[in-house]
Amino acid sequence: MASALIGGLVQTGTPAGLIRVVEPHGPQRQALQARFGVQAQAVADEGLSAAGMVVWAVKPQLFRDAAATCAGLVRGALQISVMAGIRCATIEAASGTARIVRAMPNTPALIGQGMAGLYARPAVAPAERERVDRLFAPTGRSVWVAEEADLDAVTALSGSGPAYGFYLIEAMVEAAQRMGLSAEQGREMAIQTLLGASMLAQQSAQSPAELRAQVTSKGGTTHAAISHLEAQAVKETIVQALLAAQARSRELGDEFGR
Repeated sequence: MASALIGGLVQTGTPAGLIRVVEPHGPQRQALQARFGVQAQAVADEGLSAAGMVVWAVKPQLFRDAAATCAGLVRGALQISVMAGIRCATIEAASGTARIVRAMPNTPALIGQGMAGLYARPAVAPAERERVDRLFAPTGRSVWVAEEADLDAVTALSGSGPAYGFYLIEAMVEAAQRMGLSAEQGREMAIQTLLGASMLAQQSAQSPAELRAQVTSKGGTTHAAISHLEAQAVKETIVQALLAAQARSRELGDEFGR
């Protein structure tokens, strides 16, 4: 995700030399330097104190160690977190500032087709929110939520959401093979079908239910498939799956916030 954000900044005109990255892992640090031309260093130093914005893009379990070396140098910066489970109170305790924005992006951000949920602490100024919008714009779309707790729902819906799509593609490819098509044919048709359906839903004024009804003639093939899904309570199972993901997100927040 850090690579997606760095790439977006460079693409939209931010000089790579103004972007400073702390990356202890040598191969990854060298790769970032080679790809983007940013300033990449193994450890934090006083040069970070000039930063106006800092992005925390580490694994949640590594945040405390990262903050121990960096937080004191970036207290004056706007704090942006793309870490799952690390709440604002934890970031404030480590950084000494309440100017915090939490973001929950997803992996399609890597190709500019992501969906990010954003939450800002009250201390974040309107101009700083606009700056965050510009940061995430190259990665796809974003939506601001009113409460930090809403990010648990964002995590369940769009943060984990790409996996649900991949899961459906897996099932469609398996069905294609059982029906006599090749895996390659099934993959191409499944991906393009879901992509086209998503784009149609995005561009249409009709609801997903209305669009579905248009291709579900009573007694037809689509009706047979949907009837089977309804008989198996698939829609409710999906709803319960997302609620389970939301609950797990809360649990992780409680765990990492200790």
